[in-house]
Amino acid sequence: MPNTKSAERRARHSARKHLHNVALRSRLKTLEKKFRAVATGGPREAAQAAFQQLSSAFDKAAKVGVVHRGRAARKKSRLAQVLNRVK
Repeated sequence: MPNTKSAERRARHSARKHLHNVALRSRLKTLEKKFRAVATGGPREAAQAAFQQLSSAFDKAAKVGVVHRGRAARKKSRLAQVLNRVK
């Protein structure tokens, strides 16, 4: 239980931020699943479009601190390798 008004506000703000961060992480996972599905069985153009979307989402998430920028870079690098294997 917060003792001060500022602590109450911080708790509300923290809860809102938590929901936003959870939504962003969920979107990253969804985009990655879509990319992997297209990369295994779809045309290269579709895989490239999905990779661009995923890469942009990882950059934005890293920019606001939802994921660590090193993790975002590592994921993008490994997914680029997957994209390069697509014929």
